[in-house]
Formats: sequence, structure tokens, C-alpha cells
Amino acid sequence: MDFTEAYSDRCSAVGLAAKEGNIKMLRKLMKQGYSIDVPDNRGWMPIHEAAARDSSECLRLLIRAAPSDAYINSKTFEGLCALHLSARHGFFESVRVLLEAGADPNEVTTDATTALFLAVENEDANIVKFLLQHGANVKGPHSWSGWNSLHQASFQGCTEIMKILLEKGASKECVDDFGITPLFVAAQYGQLESLRLLVSHGADINCQAKDKATPLLIAAQEGHTECVELLLSKGADPNLYCNEDNWQLPIHAAAEMGHEKILELLIPVTDRICDKGKGKVSPVYSAVYGGNKECLEMLLKEGYSPDAQECLNFDCRSPMCMVFQKEYFNFIDIFLKYGITLLGINLGYCLFHEKFTLFQHFLKLGCSLPSGDQLSEFLSYTIKAHEAYKEWLPHLLLAGFDPVDLMHRGW
Repeated sequence: MDFTEAYSDRCSAVGLAAKEGNIKMLRKLMKQGYSIDVPDNRGWMPIHEAAARDSSECLRLLIRAAPSDAYINSKTFEGLCALHLSARHGFFESVRVLLEAGADPNEVTTDATTALFLAVENEDANIVKFLLQHGANVKGPHSWSGWNSLHQASFQGCTEIMKILLEKGASKECVDDFGITPLFVAAQYGQLESLRLLVSHGADINCQAKDKATPLLIAAQEGHTECVELLLSKGADPNLYCNEDNWQLPIHAAAEMGHEKILELLIPVTDRICDKGKGKVSPVYSAVYGGNKECLEMLLKEGYSPDAQECLNFDCRSPMCMVFQKEYFNFIDIFLKYGITLLGINLGYCLFHEKFTLFQHFLKLGCSLPSGDQLSEFLSYTIKAHEAYKEWLPHLLLAGFDPVDLMHRGW
């Protein structure tokens, strides 16, 4: 027996016959004593070759001649059994041969994937049904991430397969390693029909992942307007906090990502405590952070405060602070239009970014002068801009700033 062929870049002669579905050659080689259980450099044996090419006759012959009961479930180096290969490629006849011969429907690959999951991935409803009829476990994790087959079917929008799985007892509330349900997956990937089906089966629309994200949050973030509409119509809570710090809501996601239609849906149903409430974060910050002028103007037009609250999460005293942080200077006119209160520190930001014309404009608009806890920070910016003092210092002094406050060693 020549074992060296198991380590070549080609399968063995027996494997090649199985791969080509050449039943006569396979019989001949087996009669001559060729082994059927010598793996190649991938760990593949002839049974894997036959399964991967839907050579059902060859499969029957190999199973009958199996050197041990374990042969039918033997695995490649990737942990693939013959059943995995047939299910993955949608070869129903090979799946039938293997299962009726006793192949284990719940064997898993090295990445913890089941044959059922592979059949769902291939969108083959007939193989899914056949696997379930032969003992495939519909519950529990079916892949490395903890996804159940229902997660995968939801992700792909395969409602026919979803119905089969649910009828056979799949849990509509099953969660993966991140606490994500099939309904969450449907909302995340915009699979409206999957979402509709799960809602009709009573799946929890306010479920939260381990990081507290909700289906409504993720649909708003990803811009799936119809999913947001469906969730809201079925009672999804737009005021359920979606992070550990208890400030993030779906409205923040929509504002940050620039989804105007979704923001329009969320503004009327979102509690305004997020606007200026202590410890909260106004969605005005989110719109600025995402660089979305239209969303910013929509929020301000609907009555959200241009001043908002101090935001420690973003290390900002006010939304104007974030405008300067992100250098979105074209947002400034929008804030001025809606009556933002100009703080003394805003003058410092103008100096830091060498926006001297804007510095003068802020003073003309009655910007308060730096004082108190803002003064030391302001002075640090004056040091950076001291060489261009003619552009700003006279205007500052004329506005009433005490020159004694400029007595700083940096000058």
C-alpha cells in the first residue's frame, strides 16, 4: 500500500475515483486492496470526496466497506464530516444516504458548525427538513459565534426556513455569545420580512444585547427605515437606554449616522430628558460628532437646545466645543441661527484654530468674556496665538477684558 500519496498535493487514486463518481474504478481499486481511510494532506478521505461531489453511489459503496463504525463520521483537518460537505453544497441524495446509514446529524466542525447551520446557510429548505427529521438539534448554538440556525436564517431573510425551524421548536429568543437574538439580527441587517415573522411569533422587540443595544437602536444606526417603522408600530421603546452609562438612545444613533427619515420618526417619541438632563447626552452632540448638518438643523428646529448640557463623555463643555474639536466650522452659523449661548471659552477655541475673524464676530455678538474656571484654559490658547496678537487682542480689550488677567509668564 502506497501511503506517500496521502501527502501529495493530489488525493489518492481511491479518492480520485470517488471524487469523479467513477463507481467501476472505485470497486476495482477496493478489490485490489487500496485503502479507503487514508487521508490526504487536507485530512480528506474518499468518503469526503464522494460527499463533496454528490457521488451517492460511491458513498454507498464506501459506507458498506467502512473499516469501522466511526468511518462515516470521520473528519477532515477542518473538522468536516461527509455530512457537512453534502449539506453545505445542497446535495440532498448524498445527505439522505449518509443519514440513513447512521451519520451523526449533530457532529460539529472545528469552528463548531453543524450540518443544519450549513444547510440553512445554503438556503436549502429540503435538506433542513430532512436533517430535522433525522435528529438534528434545532436548539443551542450551531456555529462558533453562538449563532443558532435561526439567527442565520433571519440574517439571510429565509422566512421559509425560519418557519420550519420555529415549527420544530427553535427558540425565538435564542442568543449568541453577545446576547443577540434572531430578531436583533433581522433589525441589524434590514431583513424586514424576517423581522415581521419574528414579531408575529411574539419575539421580544425590546430585547437587549450584552452591551444593552436594542433592535431599535441597531436599526436606527444602520439606517433601516422600514424596520424602525415596524418596531415602533409594534411597541419598541425609543427611551430604553442602550449603553451602560444610561444615555444612548436610538435617536443618538440616527443623528450620528445621518439618517434623517429615521430621526424624523424618533424625535416625536423620544423623551426630552436627553436634551439637557444631567448625566445625559443631547442628540445634538451626536449630530455634530457624525458631521451631519441636516440632522443637526432638524433637531434644533424641533426645539432641541443648541446649548445642551456639559458632556463629559466627549470632554465637551457645550456642542460648540465639539464643533471646534471636530473642526466643523460650517456648523457655527447653524448654532448661531438657533441662538446658542456663546461662552468665553469659545473665544479661546477661535484663537487655538487661528479663526481671528470669527473671534471678532463672536465679540460683536456679545460673547461673554473668559472668567472663572474658563480663564486658565483661555490663557493657554492666548499663548499659542500671541504672535498674531494684533488680530485679536485689541478687540478683546475693547470688549472689556481685564489686561491684568493676561499677566502670564508665557507672555
